[in-house]
Amino acid sequence: MQVFAPLSVALIALLPSVASAQQGTDSAAIVAVLEKSVADWNRGDIDAFATSYKNSPDILFIGHEISRGYDQMLAHYRKRYASREQMGTLRLLQLDVQPLDARLATVTGHFHLERAKTAGGNSDGFFLLVVEKTIEGWKIVRDDTTEIDSNKR
Repeated sequence: MQVFAPLSVALIALLPSVASAQQGTDSAAIVAVLEKSVADWNRGDIDAFATSYKNSPDILFIGHEISRGYDQMLAHYRKRYASREQMGTLRLLQLDVQPLDARLATVTGHFHLERAKTAGGNSDGFFLLVVEKTIEGWKIVRDDTTEIDSNKR
């Protein structure tokens, strides 16, 4: 039994680093999903952008109003950003991924949308996303986005 004791201690000591490496991998995968969604947005492809969300009636989008479900979220984006000019150029900044467990994580950050004044002008704000690890990869299941009123800055 004493032969196994040092091995057991060594394996237990490695567990936090294995968990940390997994979280790092998951964080990188989550950021990659968001980077792809930004690239899709900047190409003017709302349908491709929306694939970063879980296609489920249970997802929740909180912005100026609350939208439930993938179809309602997609309809909201199509209505609010009906033209390429209204979509502008999106950047996500200050991304912070916080794993909650093996299946869920949160992502906070700042968004900047560059647009001509005739298309609504620039827009900035903060967001909190809840992402879920699904069979299809990491998907957004909750999106709470707060736009900063540029008139008050």
